[in-house]
Amino acid sequence: MGYYDAIAKSYDGLHKEEQLKKFSIIKSRIKTGKSTRILDVGCGTGISSGFGCFTIGIDSSIGLLRQNKRSNRVLAMAEELPFKSGSFDHVVCVTALHNFMDAKRALLEMERVGRENFVFSILKKSQKFKDIAKLIKGNFSVDREIEEEKDAIFFCRRKS
Repeated sequence: MGYYDAIAKSYDGLHKEEQLKKFSIIKSRIKTGKSTRILDVGCGTGISSGFGCFTIGIDSSIGLLRQNKRSNRVLAMAEELPFKSGSFDHVVCVTALHNFMDAKRALLEMERVGRENFVFSILKKSQKFKDIAKLIKGNFSVDREIEEEKDAIFFCRRKS
């Protein structure tokens, strides 16, 4: 059993407030409509999935997914997304990239399944922060970077 499976039932109690704060920032800065398709990578319990449109959340923790009642759920690894290229209008990844086995591969997969808009938040205290930020800036056009209390949030597009 992995760490997140072990804490799944208490995850919202531990992290809900800080995750909702980041989600509020993200939700206020991306445009969605009824036909918008969003992929929430590393969705956990679904705190970052409440966009009011079609949202699929993927996570590698079955325990967290069982707690997620906010989105369609898929058990999968970020490095091997089980979707066709260009399937989503927005791809969102909130405070999860530092947990992935291969952040570069995960970013390339998110780019593959996304059409144009991407949002990534990275835990600033992560030892991988600088490397992941560099990967984001190297693979995407960053429109805006917001420094939140614990995370940096990158609003991105495909590079031209």
